[in-house]
Amino acid sequence: MLKFGKTLIVGLSLAVLGAVIGDMKAPAAYAEGPDYYVATTGSDTNPGTSSAPFKTLQHAADVAVAGSTVYVRGGVYHQKLKITGSGSAKAGPITFTSYNSETAVIDGTGLSVSGAEGIVDLTDANYITIQGFEIRNYTTAAKNVMPAGIYVHGSGSYITLANNKIHDIKNTSTPAGSDLQGRDAHGIAVYGTKAPASINNVRISGNELYNLVLGSSESLVLNGNVDTFSVTNNIIHDNDNIGIDIIGYEGTAPNPSYDQARNGLVSGNRVYNITSNHNPSYGKKLPNNSNSAGGIYVDGGKDSIIERNYSYNNDIGIEIASEHSGKSTSNITIRSNMVYGNRQTGIAMGGYDNQRGSTVNCTIVNNTLYKNDTIGAGAGQLYVQYDTKNNTIKNNIFVAGSTDVLIYNEYTKNSGNVVEYNLYYAPGGSSGANWTWKNTGYTGFAAYKSGTGNDAHSLFADPKFVNVSLSNFHLQTASPAIDAGSADTAVIGTLDIDGQARVQGAKVNIGADE
Repeated sequence: MLKFGKTLIVGLSLAVLGAVIGDMKAPAAYAEGPDYYVATTGSDTNPGTSSAPFKTLQHAADVAVAGSTVYVRGGVYHQKLKITGSGSAKAGPITFTSYNSETAVIDGTGLSVSGAEGIVDLTDANYITIQGFEIRNYTTAAKNVMPAGIYVHGSGSYITLANNKIHDIKNTSTPAGSDLQGRDAHGIAVYGTKAPASINNVRISGNELYNLVLGSSESLVLNGNVDTFSVTNNIIHDNDNIGIDIIGYEGTAPNPSYDQARNGLVSGNRVYNITSNHNPSYGKKLPNNSNSAGGIYVDGGKDSIIERNYSYNNDIGIEIASEHSGKSTSNITIRSNMVYGNRQTGIAMGGYDNQRGSTVNCTIVNNTLYKNDTIGAGAGQLYVQYDTKNNTIKNNIFVAGSTDVLIYNEYTKNSGNVVEYNLYYAPGGSSGANWTWKNTGYTGFAAYKSGTGNDAHSLFADPKFVNVSLSNFHLQTASPAIDAGSADTAVIGTLDIDGQARVQGAKVNIGADE
């Protein structure tokens, strides 16, 4: 990755991943358990009915059984919620939810943080749903503790986190010198810390995460032994480190064979205004201009799909890399995403220096990248870094910004990568556009193709977007990208950015819009 500061404390094939994600929901018909109610005016000596509710979330958690729904009435709850019980496949999940249209707020103001702790904290839990809450103000100025809005850890299965608004989760401790350790926080964190038992069948959908102060951690993370998950339709914005992160090789799981988040789907999310430039973990003199935070990042994860997301105005749009020497991020498909206006680059792959790991057997297909590299550092739209092997880069639209740089690859450790059926455009025109491949620079499209052997069937042309001033990167009917792509149905997926059929007739567009 193009990162300068972060220090970080066996799965299914892509062919079956879609079926696995489709099967993630627990069975629809359950034997019903008793329902309970919580209200700020209640009492834990009450029976927990709608007319005589409990007062605390914790008491409801302690008495709820499989199939129970805990309805939380509107109001502010200065309480922690620790869940160690479980629902079941037969009786159904234990569900915590705001009641009807009321908003229940779980507020951490004044609450202490002990170690790694969520204000909503799930340990070794199965069949649990948390939905419809506002979760806020869980903060610390202490080093070596980690507050989280929702923290799922240990092992477990069938966890749903849906439609929550999570904000102002912060660690504001000041690291000594350049030491990054001990300054961490998360909006949502799923840590698979056991092996071989994983955290599996996790669904994180429809949440909004913002105004998070994260130190060297992430807004939404799946780390370690996490197997089979979906992260869909979330809005993540205005945070001081990575938006969505899928992590491996950090020692989170006790057995290295299980220490990779895997078999995941990251789809339909909108990630924006993510930057490390005001994060003292990347340099105390602010702004530190580190530009190191990715909107969506896979760091050592594997066997996952990133599709149909919008990533813009971040430091890096999407990144697939491994920060650990000798270890790889592998079998990641990035497709049908809109990536624009990011500061360093649109999509980055490979280790950010020659002491890192590799990116192998990954596919970057049918994405639209528009005028990333807004700081003019020259990383271009696609930044191919150290140790990339057997990756496919097809059917993408690359529009350069003011530097005219489209692809930048300064490392020679690059083998088996296929670059083809793309559409390029730059302010300097075909003769003034720039590519660097295996540390050799090329000016002009013809010189680049001749010198590298890449892009024999690719185009250099104005893609004719509908309205770039409104960030509408759909294609006009006269766009040269229409029907100009490779219809490799094994990798392009079935849907475009808008959920329309990717293959219409026998032809496929270049870019995210069909």
